[in-house]
Amino acid sequence: MEAGGYVQHPLLRPERVRAFPFQLAIARRALEEDVLVVLPTGLGKTVIAALVAAERLRTRRGKVLFLAPTRPLVEQHYRSFGQWFRRLSRAKFTGTVTSPRREGAWASAEAVFATPQLIANDLREGLYSLREVGLLIVDEAHRAVGNYAYTEVAAVYRTQRAERACLLALTASPGGSGARIEEVLGALSIHRVEARSHEDPDVVDYVKGIDTEHVRVPLSPELLPVQKDLKTVGHEAMVRLQRMGYLRQKPLTVTGVKDLIAARGAILARPGPMGRKFGALYQLMLAIHAHHALELVETQGPQPFLDYLARLASKPKPGRADRTFLSDPRVVQARQGAEALAARGGEGSQPKLDELLRVVGETVTAHPQAKVLVFAQYRDTVRLLETALRKAGFEAHRFVGQASRSVRDRGMNQREQGQLVEAFRQGRFPVLVASSVAEEGLDIPDVDLVVFYEALPSEIRTIQRKGRTGRSGAGRVVVLMSRATRDEGYFRAERKREAAMRRHIRRYSAKGTVIGPEKAISPPASKGARKRRPAPGAPSDQGHEPDGSTSSSAARSSSSSGLP
Repeated sequence: MEAGGYVQHPLLRPERVRAFPFQLAIARRALEEDVLVVLPTGLGKTVIAALVAAERLRTRRGKVLFLAPTRPLVEQHYRSFGQWFRRLSRAKFTGTVTSPRREGAWASAEAVFATPQLIANDLREGLYSLREVGLLIVDEAHRAVGNYAYTEVAAVYRTQRAERACLLALTASPGGSGARIEEVLGALSIHRVEARSHEDPDVVDYVKGIDTEHVRVPLSPELLPVQKDLKTVGHEAMVRLQRMGYLRQKPLTVTGVKDLIAARGAILARPGPMGRKFGALYQLMLAIHAHHALELVETQGPQPFLDYLARLASKPKPGRADRTFLSDPRVVQARQGAEALAARGGEGSQPKLDELLRVVGETVTAHPQAKVLVFAQYRDTVRLLETALRKAGFEAHRFVGQASRSVRDRGMNQREQGQLVEAFRQGRFPVLVASSVAEEGLDIPDVDLVVFYEALPSEIRTIQRKGRTGRSGAGRVVVLMSRATRDEGYFRAERKREAAMRRHIRRYSAKGTVIGPEKAISPPASKGARKRRPAPGAPSDQGHEPDGSTSSSAARSSSSSGLP
C-alpha cells in the first residue's frame, strides 16, 4: 500500500484506489472462499470488489462477471473499473430481455458488467456459459430471493463454475430475519459472512458519523375526524371478513396490508365455486381501500388522500367496491374535511410539511452549497413536496421512476434521470425530492441532509436511504413522523427489524459451524481450503445458514495473495 492509503497493484492505476485496512482484510478473505459482504452504504463495497477482481485477473483465473440490479448501477460500476484499472477489456450488457444492449463482446472481455435479467436470458438461450467466469460479483445481494434473476444465474454458476472460481456478494442490508438472510445465502450457496458496522474497532476510525433525528409532529386537528371515519369503514369490513372465517390470526387493530393480501390468497384457495367468493373479495377490497386511504391521511397529509379518491373516481370501469367506498357517507365526510384543510393551507395545516420546510431552510441557510435529498413514499407526495419547496423559495426537482401514470404524473426516462442527478451533483440546485427509485441502483452523490417524509417498516430501505449521507463528511438524517399514527408503528417495526438483522449478522459472522434447516455444514478443513461444491444439478436452495468468521480471522490472508 502506498502513502495516503492508496493501493499499489500491477493492474490498478497509481493513486486511484484508496482502501482501508478492513477493506483489504475482507478482500483477502474473498480470495479464499465465497463471501457475503455486509457493509453500510458508503463503506466501500465496490472498492472491495475491485481489489478482488484485480487479484483474480492478475493470476489469470478467469474473467470477472459483475452483476447489478439496474442499468444505472451497471453503468456506475463499469465507469469506476475503467477509471481504476490500468488496462481492462470491458463489456457492458444492459437493456431488457426483449431489447438487449451490448457494448463489447463476451468472448474477448476480461470483465463483463451486466444486469442479471439479461445474463439469465442469455444463459437460457445458450449464448455462452459461465465456465470461464473466475469471479462472479453480485451487488445488492439482498435481492437474491424468490424468482429474482440472481437466483437463476447463481444456480447456473454452481453447475458450471471452475474448481477455484469465487463468488462475492455485496449488500448493506441482507434482511431483518434469520429466514430472509438464510434464503439469500442459500440462493447464492455462500457459507461465509463478512460484516462490519460503523462501531466495529477496525472501522470506527475511518468513517464519518450520521446524526439521525426523529421529529414527531401532531396530526392536524382537522384530520382527526377524517382518521376516525376511515378507521371505522375499514374496521367494519374486516369484522365482516372475520365472520366469514378470515383475518383471525391477529387482532384487527394490528392487521396490516400484508395480512389483507394474504387474505385474498386464502379466499381464492377456499374450496367451492367462484361465485361464493365474491362477497369476501368485495369486503376485502373495501378494507384495502380504507387501509390505504388511512395511511395516506396519517403519513402523507390531506392532498395525497384526495388524489387517491380522485383516481378511484376516474377509473374507466370502477368496480362495485370502488363505488361503494366512494359513496360511503363517512368517506364523503372524510373527503370534505380533507378538502377544507387542503384549501386552507398555511401554517399548521400540514405539520409535517411545515417541519420539512423548516429543516431544509435551516440547512440551506447555514450552508448555501448544501445538498438535500428528500424521500417520499408516494409519487403524489413527491409532486406536492416539490411544489411546496418551490413556493417557499427553494429550487427543488422531483426524481421518480420511468412509469407514467397520467399526463400530470409523467415518469422520467433513464436519460432524464441521469441529467438531473448530474445537475444535482454539480450543485445547480439544492433539493432533490425522490421516490423509492433513489434508494438504490443510482449514483446519487453524497448529500448533507436526508429527510424521510415518513417512517418505513423496512430495515433494508431505511438503511439504503440513510446511506446517501455521511460518506465524505458527517451526515444528517431527519425522519418526520405524525404522532399516534402508522408512522410511529412503522418506526418501531423498522427499529426492531434492524436490531434483529444486526444480531443475526453478528451471530453468522462469528460462527464456525452453521446449522441450516436441512443439515449441518462444516467449515473448510484448513485456512484457505476450498469448500466442496455441489454436484451439477444438485439441489441448491437448502436454506443453509452461513459459516462465519470473526474480524480477526478475516485479517488472515492467503500467502498467494498479491494484495497489500
